[in-house]
Amino acid sequence: MNTVILGTAHTKDVLGKGSPDGRIKEYKYSRELCKTIKPILEDLGYKTFIDIEDDSIPNELKTRCKIVNELHKKYKNCIYVSIHLNAAGSDGKWHTGTGWEIYTSPGKTKSDRLATCLYESAKKNLPDVKFRTDFSDGDPDKEANLYVLKNTNCPAVLTENMF
Repeated sequence: MNTVILGTAHTKDVLGKGSPDGRIKEYKYSRELCKTIKPILEDLGYKTFIDIEDDSIPNELKTRCKIVNELHKKYKNCIYVSIHLNAAGSDGKWHTGTGWEIYTSPGKTKSDRLATCLYESAKKNLPDVKFRTDFSDGDPDKEANLYVLKNTNCPAVLTENMF
């Protein structure tokens, strides 16, 4: 059986990371998305986990990677998808931006194929959404040295949604 580990965004202790009026918090919304996606994936036959559901984990990034790597050891054929919400601006005002982008760690990795699959599905299913891409290396993902991407052992991507 294939395994999907859904990654939640941050914890409540990470400042900022929300709407200008404070009503939408990235950590909360990400958890809601993961809880919505999990049963859908399970109905499709995937063994599915959510990395962190507690909102106040100390050493969040290290703990997150440890959880993912332990699951990868137990369920060899797995992927990690960390779900985030991006900002439309940093001026504290509402903006009308909408969109989607996906990150992998730098270089050619197994994560590139996962990112391309998710990108193609998003393009098909979100026709009115703006996509931020970087095709400079032949695929749509952006590359960054994000902690959860470079410190997990299975193919891993990070999505930014609804900026």
